[in-house]
Amino acid sequence: MLEHLKALLGAGAPSAGLDVGDLRLAAAVLMVDAASIDGEFGEYERGIVASVLKRHFGLTDDALATLVSLAVGKRDTASDLNRYTLTIKDEFSEAQRIELVELLWEVVYADGQLHDYEANLLRRIAGLLYVSDRERGDARKRVLSRLGVTE
Repeated sequence: MLEHLKALLGAGAPSAGLDVGDLRLAAAVLMVDAASIDGEFGEYERGIVASVLKRHFGLTDDALATLVSLAVGKRDTASDLNRYTLTIKDEFSEAQRIELVELLWEVVYADGQLHDYEANLLRRIAGLLYVSDRERGDARKRVLSRLGVTE
């Protein structure tokens, strides 16, 4: 499944007339929002987002720097996330949407703790992506286990 997600977000043919960059950007904007919702988005948070994007989507350093910069700019001017979640909901399979929610959990837990704003944001994004509460919770548990975070 991860390879399919990488292919969709990486160098591949656009789906349904959408540019592949739109899908990468939508995912990156959601990650930037998740990383910054607690009021902090410095170099550490930028590095976490970049690390997750690079590891999971196989981006080159140049493409990664451009994508993160674009995502930060788009997030700073976005009034809501519906545009980005709609792009992902329409183009990703259910399994890919769940995988993205798992990546978002990884971003918010990078500092080892979950803030109320982060939990609320993940609940909203998962709902907009049509990821069930159960799947969202299961994705969270997988990330907690992988990161060794206890609550």
